[in-house]
Amino acid sequence: MKTKTLCLAFLFITSSSFAADDLETVKQKFIGDWELASYYSFPASGGEREMGYIGRLSYDSFGNMAGLGMPKDLPERQRDSDERLMQGFAYWGPVSWDLDRGVVIHHVQGSPMVPQWVGGDNVRHFEFEGNDILKLTVKDNNGRATGTLTWHRLK
Repeated sequence: MKTKTLCLAFLFITSSSFAADDLETVKQKFIGDWELASYYSFPASGGEREMGYIGRLSYDSFGNMAGLGMPKDLPERQRDSDERLMQGFAYWGPVSWDLDRGVVIHHVQGSPMVPQWVGGDNVRHFEFEGNDILKLTVKDNNGRATGTLTWHRLK
């Protein structure tokens, strides 16, 4: 019985350390600067739409992030308009991960483009392709993907 208890305790300790190692490995993969390669939205009616965005995303070693994005043609559209055009996203804050759900959670501290995000969480399902491609997918409350942003690591 004593041996069985020790084996169970050892299994618990080692599996907990594996989970911690996995989280640390995931955190390390995020750290760095990323450039937006593509942004697709998936309307409820079906299909996909390339949003034509450019952007940057950064994760630091202190557990923070900042993301910026805008339509590529915004400067051209602004030249043709007398009104100030504002489109895109810009936000920052601390980050946490839920590996069981495969999500990174951006805890929004600031967002000049979408102020209603401040104080909330932007949950993104993530997947890596190697070390240099990061895909972040937004899902609605029913679990349907509404958009995917593909980022390439800057070197």
